[in-house]
Amino acid sequence: MKTHFQPLLIALVMMTASLSGCILAGDDDSEVSVTAVFSYSPQSNIRTGDSVQLDGASSLPSDGSLTYSWDCDGDGSADKTGQKVSCSWEVEGTYSVTLTVVSGSKSNSQTKDITVSEAPVGSPTAEITQYTDEEDCEYDEIDNTRDIMLWICAMDKDPGSDREIQDVRDVQLSASDSESGGNDQYISEYSWDLDLEVDSDGDGNTENDADLTGENVEWKDVAPGEYQVNLSVTNNLGGMDGDKIKVYVSFYGHWSDSDWQIAGGNSNDPEELEFEMPVVYDKEQGNTIRKVEVILSYPQIDDDCTDITPGEGNNCRNKLDIYAYNEDEDEAKNTTETPLDNREEGDCDDESDCVLMLLSSYMFTDTESTYGDGEWIIAIHNEKVNDQKIESFVIILHYK
Repeated sequence: MKTHFQPLLIALVMMTASLSGCILAGDDDSEVSVTAVFSYSPQSNIRTGDSVQLDGASSLPSDGSLTYSWDCDGDGSADKTGQKVSCSWEVEGTYSVTLTVVSGSKSNSQTKDITVSEAPVGSPTAEITQYTDEEDCEYDEIDNTRDIMLWICAMDKDPGSDREIQDVRDVQLSASDSESGGNDQYISEYSWDLDLEVDSDGDGNTENDADLTGENVEWKDVAPGEYQVNLSVTNNLGGMDGDKIKVYVSFYGHWSDSDWQIAGGNSNDPEELEFEMPVVYDKEQGNTIRKVEVILSYPQIDDDCTDITPGEGNNCRNKLDIYAYNEDEDEAKNTTETPLDNREEGDCDDESDCVLMLLSSYMFTDTESTYGDGEWIIAIHNEKVNDQKIESFVIILHYK
């Protein structure tokens, strides 16, 4: 028997279905769909050991609110995070790859099956030669058997004319340990991709660009940072293989001059000597600074000071401090609370103060409670009215 309520009931069911999987955002009740969408490249002829690029950039919403997690092997646990990642498999088979996106309390997933075939006999093997500097800039031995770890040691920087960290170094890359795949085969192409976030040749694969070519290459003018490099090799039968390695370039800068002084100031108008320090914290790209150390050394009493009144204290007792400012000139940290009797970092002698400032990687993340990366300023700060001599100033950028 039909009733008056049947059309109304149908309308309510249709309205409820249309709202399924949506988030109500704002006071205007507009709907924001949370949808996981990903693509992968290459889409065919995937062999064991191949790197497959997974891209979730088409997921919705595209307002930056999504977090991305990837299950590459179908075991139900996340293997990678980030909008764009790469996965590879060492055993042939069909793998269920799942992208899960989350925005607030809502989530959505998409699963695709990727078939991986056994690499044919005679395929080449790409291998990047690992090496590292024998010692860091303080002559400590470097223990590393996995990555390429290098230092820029700027040990004689001029405090009068060179207070900006622009130092670079060249990086040697070698594929001489790669194998062609057989006695009658040879490697015909070596391609080095130096930026795995950019697809410069437009083939849909961000890791096979030929930024440099050749078995042994020189990557010039590399600034302090953390990098990942990919080597692609092709043999004379068209077989291909790839290999990745991390390259860490850290920096040690030392400023010193026998006549170096900072002018006097006061608490209302302190004198500052500024040093420009670029730092990088890009977790999506995998280029993240680990920590920054700053060490300032100065004499406790200047040689030319005679203002010592017995019983009245020592007005010649120097005090210099280090201040750190982020790219927006916000003060992030200073050493003013370090007591005078606790300024003895490093090889400080009895007549000098050596004050340390340590900036952790967390300070360079981009959140409301931190300060972000970019062009930072590190300043030597003098609030005393007299000129003060500076013995040395050190900035160390640790990228490993």
